[in-house]
Amino acid sequence: MNPAILTYGSLAGAIVLEVIGTTFLQQSQQFTRALPTILMGLCYAIAFYLLSIALRTLPVGVAYAIWSGLGIVLISAVGLILFRQTLDTAAMIGLGLIISGVVVVNLFSSSVGH
Repeated sequence: MNPAILTYGSLAGAIVLEVIGTTFLQQSQQFTRALPTILMGLCYAIAFYLLSIALRTLPVGVAYAIWSGLGIVLISAVGLILFRQTLDTAAMIGLGLIISGVVVVNLFSSSVGH
């Protein structure tokens, strides 16, 4: 398998599972509901495993920046859509800057193996 596909596929999977895990964290109601708590733990465990695969190739700082940055943006979208949480203009600008930062790191940084 192509190393770039394995690296970025693992990182994408880690991001998606972290967002799903965080969604279950919200639904666990401070760990008082068993099923969402268990699903949250499973999602987080698999997400960290997939992140560790990406770390074989990517520097930890770059991988974590992409993972956390895109996770923040995606969980904000989940909060907006699923939980009806609102975002003000400053939050939207900040999320746009996070996306811009991830794009800059991936397109222009020599730390990321292109």
